[in-house]
Amino acid sequence: MLALFGKTLPELTEMMAAAGEKPYRAKQVFEALYKQRVGGVEEMTTLAVSLRAEMAEGGWVVGLPEIVQTATSVDGTERYLMRMADGETVETVWMPDGDGGERGDGSEAAVEEAAETETAEEAVAGVKTQIPFGNDNQKGESFWDRRGNGRARSNFGTLAENGFRRATICISSQVGCAVNCQFCLTAKLGIKRNLTAGEIAGQVAAVLNRHKIQIGKDRINLVFMGMGEPFLNYDQFMTSVRLLVGGIGIPESRMTVSTSGILPGIEAFAKEDVRPKLALSLNASNDVVRERIMPITRKWNIEALLEAVQKIPLRTREWVTFEYVLLGGVNDQPEHAREVLDLLAGMRAKVNLIVWNPGPGIDYVQPKPGDVAVFQKMLIEGGIATYIRRPRGRDIYAACGQLKRTVAEERPELVVIGV
Repeated sequence: MLALFGKTLPELTEMMAAAGEKPYRAKQVFEALYKQRVGGVEEMTTLAVSLRAEMAEGGWVVGLPEIVQTATSVDGTERYLMRMADGETVETVWMPDGDGGERGDGSEAAVEEAAETETAEEAVAGVKTQIPFGNDNQKGESFWDRRGNGRARSNFGTLAENGFRRATICISSQVGCAVNCQFCLTAKLGIKRNLTAGEIAGQVAAVLNRHKIQIGKDRINLVFMGMGEPFLNYDQFMTSVRLLVGGIGIPESRMTVSTSGILPGIEAFAKEDVRPKLALSLNASNDVVRERIMPITRKWNIEALLEAVQKIPLRTREWVTFEYVLLGGVNDQPEHAREVLDLLAGMRAKVNLIVWNPGPGIDYVQPKPGDVAVFQKMLIEGGIATYIRRPRGRDIYAACGQLKRTVAEERPELVVIGV
């Protein structure tokens, strides 16, 4: 069996040439795989019937990951168990209306988020206005009155028809993870193998197909924040990015990759012409605390990481995101906030605060709501745009740090932080 999804246009051209076909056939296959997102060779209707038959007989298949299990949260988030051709599985998450992670990063998605807040103060604080969709809101305006801008209903995609403004897909890059962050469920799996570019981008295609998404009409954001460390699978990750941009048609400005701090990866990333936005998982204000909760700090400390980040040639209005998982009594006190301000002083940086999402077998506690509020207030007053990322899918273990190929476990008691 030969999986086609994940092949680049040059690779497809070489394959078709070996089969005695002209280069334009490779372009037709590329379009069918990525623009049309076909499920099988037989659906490549731009190819001759005889060629499709030859491809099928030769064992050529599209080879998308298979969604074998779905869990649905009370907030609409869906967590998928994705099975690869060799039987290995990873998890992928669908978040209708996203989690607000793009706020303040200078991207188009961030502008959209800001436009949907009632006041500038709420935008700075990261408070999102809740607007009902599908039905009329309190002002008596329908979705099409508020967001249509005079365009015909046919110019909007599937998300709008279902009452959503956008959606975010969280993608895995490895089966398991080798980084061993002490607060993360995925770390308990260890590392099994890297995913191929086709398996990474294939998660996106499988979810887009499930929801009948229309690229160009629907607003889709991608976050490489699922299972694994993308920068420890750098080449395959970057190939998947190029396929998603040039093939499926999702702009890199709508993508964010999160790294725990793999220095060679950050340095290579800075040289890329096509690259997503960067989010660095900081999670501590000094090396002592960070080494304890993120052992990889022993290899590359905070100073080295920040120096590398500052060398990235940021685009106009682009800001680097620093993610900060708040662990009760560990890294959530005022002295830690003051240290974060010192670290990020002078950088084009924003901070996403993430209230730790609990999981079985992990001995941390969630921060107190008051401590979260004080931490955010101190950073904002210190000149750093700071947002509290909305938790999505915590009841189904779909939130940040909870992906572990979970089938069924007890739901944790959760702390609600005003979002």
